[in-house]
Amino acid sequence: MSRIGKKAIEIPQGVEVSVENGQFIVKGRLGEMKRDYPARMLSVKVEDNKVFVSPVSKTEQTGVFWGTFRSHFNNMIQGVSKGWQKSLELVGVGYRAEVQGNDLVLTVGYSHPVKVTAPEGITFKVEKSIITVSGANKESVGDVSDKVRSIRPPEPYKGKGIKYIDEEVRRKAGKAAKTQTA
Repeated sequence: MSRIGKKAIEIPQGVEVSVENGQFIVKGRLGEMKRDYPARMLSVKVEDNKVFVSPVSKTEQTGVFWGTFRSHFNNMIQGVSKGWQKSLELVGVGYRAEVQGNDLVLTVGYSHPVKVTAPEGITFKVEKSIITVSGANKESVGDVSDKVRSIRPPEPYKGKGIKYIDEEVRRKAGKAAKTQTA
């Protein structure tokens, strides 16, 4: 029995939700999102500004889909009403980032600047050494953030690189910290 799946999803004001032929459609101030779901396994109902997801039958696979799709639907509703964002930090001398149109241009120690093009629905914002990736789709925001971080992941000796704001970089001791034997 899914504890997450049992919970009803509140629909905020200004968000329209509809269910048609195995497709969940959400419209809000930040855009429109659609997601197919297995209609043979799940029943989705919209009543009284709430979305209810329930299994059609009691199988193990249906239980797995029940909680997962309820979470996807909740993320979609929050995305079109509030949006999602992730923040990354540049750590390192001379590391810079700037936004040029729809692209993020990073100068992070390579012989050339690295350009990341924002997919549809994603925006970049740079303030000092903080890069903010925002959009309505939680999965896209996470994917783009991970792509930006993978350009120069933080290294364990000096901590230089691109890291998430809340990420802890485990530091290693260098050669000088080793004990000398005579």
